[in-house]
Amino acid sequence: MDWGSLAGLVIALAGLVLGQTIEGGHLKSLMQPAAFAVVVLGTVGAVLLQTELKLFIKGVRMLRWVFVRPQDDRQKLAIRINQWSLQARKESVLSLENLIHRERDPFVRKGLQLLVDGTPADRIREVCAIDMYYFEAQERDAIKVWSAAGGYAPTVGILGAVLGLIHVMENLSDPAKIGSGIAVAFVATIYGVALANLVFLPIANKLKSHVQHEMSRREMLLNAWVSIARGDNPKLVSERLEAYLRLRES
Repeated sequence: MDWGSLAGLVIALAGLVLGQTIEGGHLKSLMQPAAFAVVVLGTVGAVLLQTELKLFIKGVRMLRWVFVRPQDDRQKLAIRINQWSLQARKESVLSLENLIHRERDPFVRKGLQLLVDGTPADRIREVCAIDMYYFEAQERDAIKVWSAAGGYAPTVGILGAVLGLIHVMENLSDPAKIGSGIAVAFVATIYGVALANLVFLPIANKLKSHVQHEMSRREMLLNAWVSIARGDNPKLVSERLEAYLRLRES
């Protein structure tokens, strides 16, 4: 569990509630189902209109990464890479064939298979770089679901406020309802701005950082495979791995 993300969300929402109560406002005035429905459904509809359904679903599923951080296996992976390097040096890259089926990550299996097939180092870099490019592009396209939601929500909130003001104008004959009606109308704007800046955009940025970490992991693997294919000394491979691990810790 990423307690920092959870704490950030709670603090942000608590700040809104605290600010409302300190100014003498009632918490119930922020509870407007109609305004919430307009903002949320309007934002979801706008995002769906610009996004393919499969990317929308993938972006929603990625939400779990915000609160449950993906497992960082770099230390264990570095140990396995060192073992691959030593084994290829002592025996041959063909001896790595028995290790392919032990790996669950398709990218790792692909790289090992290229080594076993005797693929030149420059060709390994080319093939894996293409794979990494399309992986990153697909992940970032899915993350755009949240970025787009952060862009649309404030505008949809303004639309909700305008709808509320129209309702107020329809009741000008009853002055007692005007003040409360205006207050209700502007709650939609609060929902739109708050969801965009306290939820949607932070989620998008957090997911981007996770994708960047995964790309760094794949880059570490790629450089290791290239070194093994070139026949580099295992000590040199290990030193390069340590540089990637230090970068992750920082």
